Amino acid sequence: MGLPVHGPRRVPGLRRDEVAALASVSVDQYIRLERGHVSLISDAVLDAVADALRLTPGERSYLRALARRDAAGRKRSQAAGQGVRDSVQRILDSLHGTPAYLVGRNGAILAWNRLATLVFFDFARIPPRDRSLGRLVFTHPGARSLFLNWDGLTREIVAYLRTENARRPHDAELSAYLRQLMADSPDFRRLWTEQFAFAGTQTPSRLACPALGTTLHLAWELLQLTDSPEEKIVAYTAAEGSPSSDALRRLEGCALA
Repeated sequence: MGLPVHGPRRVPGLRRDEVAALASVSVDQYIRLERGHVSLISDAVLDAVADALRLTPGERSYLRALARRDAAGRKRSQAAGQGVRDSVQRILDSLHGTPAYLVGRNGAILAWNRLATLVFFDFARIPPRDRSLGRLVFTHPGARSLFLNWDGLTREIVAYLRTENARRPHDAELSAYLRQLMADSPDFRRLWTEQFAFAGTQTPSRLACPALGTTLHLAWELLQLTDSPEEKIVAYTAAEGSPSSDALRRLEGCALA
């Protein structure tokens, strides 16, 4: 790496001055970052430190959440509490052959299209308290049989909630949500106490489809609503001409019949 040699190391890893040198920042700046005094730390410095530490995309997002948590904690979405706009529901309904739902604060599922209820759960029948990504994946009795990559999905959900908690450490609603998940799910409690890397990748979903006796292989994307930072549409697609694409069309046809 071209770093000066200081003699034998008592512990593995880079020293503070070495990270600072690799990131081209002062040692004082790096120490302030370590101690959480980041109000004057620029995004460029954060990116340089992330490069020096070779952080994954997920770890970079977590670092940014930690650094910007005070500002994020003070700002709530202007749309929060105003319900789902009709235009958003129309977008969901227009996504033919694409199961999709709207995710809001703390992973709450706020709206969905008809195909999503056939691929995932009948969201309307699930109490609002349990209608969130965390509670569906960790506490719904049908989750393990539906999500064939359940182990990987649970880690993605925990990573997402860790990042939200880092961004909003004083959010009473989020804290209560996490405490309840810990109380209700030993799996969530175990994963929350583990230290694991934030991969930051979008793992394709494998879902059981008992109605057609097949497995759905779907990719997913997040679509950000421009005026609602905390709300995103999660849309699932299958490769054109694939068995999963054909299965989605058949499911949608059954729904319209």
